[in-house]
Amino acid sequence: MTLPRVDEYGSAARDSFRGAAAMRRLLAIFIWALGTVFCALGAQTPSASPDESPTQVPSISFTLDFPGSDPDHYSFKVDSNGHSRYESTARISPDSEDRDSFQLDFDLSAATRAKVFDLAARAKYFQEQPDSRKHRVASTGKKTLAYKDAAKNGQITFDYSPSAPVQEITAVFQTVSTTLEFGRRLSYDYHYQKLALDQELKRMEELVNSHSLYEVQAVAQVLRQIADDPSVINVVRSRAQRLLAGAGGAAPRL
Repeated sequence: MTLPRVDEYGSAARDSFRGAAAMRRLLAIFIWALGTVFCALGAQTPSASPDESPTQVPSISFTLDFPGSDPDHYSFKVDSNGHSRYESTARISPDSEDRDSFQLDFDLSAATRAKVFDLAARAKYFQEQPDSRKHRVASTGKKTLAYKDAAKNGQITFDYSPSAPVQEITAVFQTVSTTLEFGRRLSYDYHYQKLALDQELKRMEELVNSHSLYEVQAVAQVLRQIADDPSVINVVRSRAQRLLAGAGGAAPRL
């Protein structure tokens, strides 16, 4: 048996090494070319901003500014799923002139959500500015209503509007604001002046019983805190329990 010479082993090793190096170079070139293609495709497809998305969730917003009132500013934003945000600036309590900001995220009831979106449609999605020049009424604050979806974007600003749907949707938001402001004051009273809770809850019950207040479920958290706290007097806890029991959220006819 004749063994291969040493130089034959070296030649085979060199050929094997050169072949592997060539394969690595080809693989690197392929990966680079593939990456270049994907980068080019990405550059040709601009990312859509949230406002440009064809699936943008329809939303309605309402803002009121009324210096001298309490709150003197508040705003709502509600989407078609019912997700809502409320912000306001108001006195921290009826007995104080100190003011504070307030924010609350909550879910509007299905009945009220359907009502406001139906009213927005009847108001032509706020694409026609109301003409109130023929009507002389006392100022009730500057109001702005807006609607936005993937195809429409309308906004009106008014003090008074002769449009029945605009009047009605304004009344809905004003009433819900009253409910949420009760919640804000109750939270303050619960933490700092529990003796004031009874008067607030009594007034709240009166409005609910006269069908002048709804979306009580939006302030259920503070009502539950009061109802479950043994350090609060029983008459106050009972009022909170009754309000919780009747918190259905449905909007009455206006």
